[in-house]
Formats: sequence, structure tokens, C-alpha cells
Amino acid sequence: MKIKVIEKSYDEVQSIKHKKHKKPIRPNMFFRTLLKLVAVPDLMQTHFHHEKIDMEKLGKDEPALFLMNHSSFIDLEIVASMLYPRPFNIITTGDGFIGKDALMRWIGCIPTNKFVQDTTLVRDILHAVRKQKSSIVLFPEAGYSFDGTSTTLPETTPALIKMLKIPVIMIHAYGAFSRDPLYNNLQRRSVEVSATERYVLSVEDIERMSAEEIGEIVDREFSFDNFAWQQENHIKIDEPFRADYLNRVLYTCPHCGTEGKMQGEGTKLRCKECGVSYTLDEYGYLSCDNAETKFTHVPDWYKWERQCVRAEIEEGKYRLDIPVDICMTVDTLHLYHVGEGRLVHEESGFTLDGCEGKLHYEQKTRASYTVNSDFNWYELGDVISIGNNEHLFYCFPKVEGDIVAKTRLAAEELYKIANAKAKAEKEENLAKARFVSTSEGTTVIGKMSEEELAKITGKSQSDGQ
Repeated sequence: MKIKVIEKSYDEVQSIKHKKHKKPIRPNMFFRTLLKLVAVPDLMQTHFHHEKIDMEKLGKDEPALFLMNHSSFIDLEIVASMLYPRPFNIITTGDGFIGKDALMRWIGCIPTNKFVQDTTLVRDILHAVRKQKSSIVLFPEAGYSFDGTSTTLPETTPALIKMLKIPVIMIHAYGAFSRDPLYNNLQRRSVEVSATERYVLSVEDIERMSAEEIGEIVDREFSFDNFAWQQENHIKIDEPFRADYLNRVLYTCPHCGTEGKMQGEGTKLRCKECGVSYTLDEYGYLSCDNAETKFTHVPDWYKWERQCVRAEIEEGKYRLDIPVDICMTVDTLHLYHVGEGRLVHEESGFTLDGCEGKLHYEQKTRASYTVNSDFNWYELGDVISIGNNEHLFYCFPKVEGDIVAKTRLAAEELYKIANAKAKAEKEENLAKARFVSTSEGTTVIGKMSEEELAKITGKSQSDGQ
């Protein structure tokens, strides 16, 4: 899939007026049928089949929230086939509307910007559910998995579930990642695809449970490992290109520690710095050809890279500073190439400067729990995207080496650290606000028992303050 790109100056793009917001459309039977028919060729090729579990609990015309893990483009075709003829609206990335806005809306898509706070989206979802009696399909992960495991989930999903007050259904796709992993540059493998559709939460469950309890269930539902699934089910993938571009995910050599020098080609992953070579076998296992095997499992290697990034941050050594090509989206007509610049990522967040000094954008670390990063985005190249609801900046690195995955890991770890720090400061300030120490003793602000005070100070009042 490609996207239309045109050249414009930064000033020209800034002057483009934003279109008026449009409410979501409940897709009629014609467009629901069209979606199902478009999905037929891919689903037939993959011998798609699915299983329904406890779905008799959901009324025929009852709106529901369908949550699904996101592995590849075929996920949309799976949904179109499984849910037919039920009407549904699907939450879709805004860049997917470029060049086809009307069609996307007629088939029921609701646009949003990835990893950007979007109150308009919440209103659109409520309108679709309450006014149009339509179901909602949501990929909470928003982005495709890099290593075949679940990506970081937004903390707001449980609150959305509580707000909607409609049943929650979980769709698990199996084989979609193995058939078309993001790193493999759109080279599809011969893998069968299946799915399960399971009734997870009733309206009564949602009313009874706390947001925290719902969050635990959602997290559990999104705990998966596609490489482990392949191995446990003895799924043979013998395509000779299965390790092509695997370096996008496994970018650090576990033997010499060099970053950005790994090369995935054919069935091999080789370090160009020290010469160590790994083979990705037909069942998804890794083995080293000429040294001790450090990792046999792709997600374990990726997890180790996350730990390395975390250590780098804690030691104050992490910093990204690279030249980039810059594209922008401000409407659904085109992707605009506005020039070149420099992207910096550090403890404070992202900074983007460019377009001959006209562009300066800063994004704080706590603005998002992750960053929108992608491999071979619309066949233009690997990309890191930052921005807000006014403008999105798509930054294409102009340096060798694989930095997109590391940037995502760093953004997530920096957010965790900053969030934990902010939470600790909030609790400390709250404690200080509840009591003050004086030379005569401790004056408690508000109602606080001696036991409550002891939890904060570590002493009882009878011990002396």
C-alpha cells in the first residue's frame, strides 16, 4: 500500500485550513458486503477459519466493543468477515484516510492520530454506539508488533470500557504475524490464518468491576507471543527470505554490543562488525552458526535490547540526534514533504528542528506512553512520527543503522521513569499537605488518625515527633 506525497514548503502547509470535523457514518449493508467481498481472496488463500466462544450471550442487534490484537493488514479483513453482517465502526489511523477520505468514512472508519490525546475520538465513539447503535472495533495497541509479542497498551482502555457500558468481545488472530511480519518488507509467507471470537465482559461485569480490575483482564487478553505460537504448533515457514530485514528488530549484536550493524538476509542474521552469524530456522528458532548461542527466541533478544536501553537511560547516556527527511499531514488530501531537519530524543522528550529554521517542535516525555514508529511505512521507509492533533511530523532517518525500534523502546522506558517520578512527587506533596511539623509537635491537616500518620512518618505520636 502506498500514499500520495507532494512537495510543499513548511509555510504553505501551515497555511492549509483544517477541514471541519465529520461525525462517523454507520456503514450500510452495501458497504458491509463490499468489505466482506474484498477480504475473500486473502482469507481463501490463508484457509481462514474461526471459532466463536460464548458469543450466544451477545444479542443480534446489540452493540459491542470488539478488541483485537494487531499483527498485519489482514486483521481488517478478518474483522470484516467475522462480524458480517453486524454494523461496526473501526478506529483507524488518520493517515489511512489520505486520498480516500469519503470511502473510508462510508465503510465505517473513524479517524484518529496514533498516540495523541484525542477527546474528539471519544465523542465519535459515543455517537456511533449510542446514536447509531453501531459496534466498535478497536486495536488498543494502535501499532503493529515488532517482535511478535503484545505492544504497550494505553492506560485509558479500561476507562473507555466503563464509559461505553457495552459488552466487550476479544478477537485473537493466529498466524497473521507469521504470514506477514512487519520487519519482513511485505514479503508474505504461506501460513494458515485463524481467529477466535470470545465474549469477555458483560454490561453487568463492567458495572460491577473497577477500572483496575478491567485493566487486568485486558492486559491478560493481550498477552501473546507469535513466535512461541509458531513453535508450539509446529508451524513450518520455509520461505528463504524469512530473516530478511530482521535487523530492524534485532539491531544490537549480543556478542560485541554494536548497534546498527546487524544484517538480516535470507535465513541469516549477521553482525557486520564482529562477524557473528545466526540462522532463523523453519520453526522460528534462532541458533548461532559460529559462536555460543546467546538467544534462541526473537522476543527474548528484543527484551534484552529493551533492558540495554533502560540501562543507557539510567546511566544518562541515551540520546538520539539524527538528520531526517520531514513529511507532514494536516488534511486527508496528501502527505506533504516539507524539507529536512534534525530529530533529537533525550530525557526531556523529542525536539524537531528543520525547514531552514522555520520548524521547531517539542514533545515532552509524558506526552505519550510510546511513539509512533514503523518499518517501511507506506513503502517510503522506516519512520518515527511525533506531533499533536494540529500537525503530525513523519521523520525518516537519513543515517545508516536501525534506530526506529530503539527509539520506540526508549520512548516507552523514558515515559515509565517520568511517570513513576511524577507519581512519587504527587504522593509526597499529598503527604506534606496533610500535616506540618512544628517545634511543639505535629499538626495534622484534615482528619487523620494516628495510625495514618504513623504510616507516613514511621512513628506514632506517643513516640514523639
